[in-house]
Amino acid sequence: MTAPLRMGRISYLNVLPIYHPLEAGWIKHNFRFIQGPPAELNALIRADGLDLGSCSSIEYARNPDRYFLLPDLAIASQGPVKSVLLLSRIPPQELTGQELLVTAESNTSAALLRIVLETVYQVRPVFTLAKGSVSQALAQGANQPAALAIGDEALALRHDPAFPFQLDLGEVWRDWTGLPFVFGVWVARRKAFAERPDEVREGALLLRESKHMGVAAIEEVVDITCRAKPNVSREELRRYYDHLCYDLGDREQQGLSRFFGYLAEHGIIEKAPELAILD
Repeated sequence: MTAPLRMGRISYLNVLPIYHPLEAGWIKHNFRFIQGPPAELNALIRADGLDLGSCSSIEYARNPDRYFLLPDLAIASQGPVKSVLLLSRIPPQELTGQELLVTAESNTSAALLRIVLETVYQVRPVFTLAKGSVSQALAQGANQPAALAIGDEALALRHDPAFPFQLDLGEVWRDWTGLPFVFGVWVARRKAFAERPDEVREGALLLRESKHMGVAAIEEVVDITCRAKPNVSREELRRYYDHLCYDLGDREQQGLSRFFGYLAEHGIIEKAPELAILD
């Protein structure tokens, strides 16, 4: 039997519809799942520690020659995403020169926030890296005027009265560009594809099949999420999943290319890459 494909699995609830059918045994597969936050998985697949899996959009933008995008797989929003939030004690228009707390987990979201604040709101805060999570930093007394919260942490902090001003970055992007925003993509390492093309193609098909099954079984996914997040109502979690999109169709590709163009304009990457989608 061949060695299992090493599959990167973001440890956030927002990808549960894609992975639940595989992890629940509904679909037979040859994956060895390796979980972690986005930044950790980005570094791991960049160092050849994974064969395929989810990664941040900005990781693909920075290293397009290392990856193929897997077809019809993404984590995107068509509007409010509810789990990528600027939380601020002061109006966002007053953030120039102020400290803004981010974590190492939020590379794509931090780049998007910088672009949005500079272009839409005409402000330039000072991005400060938190030690650990934003929640940990706040619990330890961090008092920066604003913070970027993503993933499960954003769901927990979105009702914190200490931050009366909030921007949902998915919503801001939609209102600004009219396009979906793609926060994460699924990729295969080009080296892994060169060594095991049939298995990587089969892995991509299984992921897509699992996505369709997971979305169809969204009520079960919400039940699992409720057990993991007992302080968030079922209705709120159901709405949360309704705002997410797991496709990489034409409009998602347009949104991704637009983001890459802004990354290049703001000097975050040297050049906007083409989207190389695995055939």
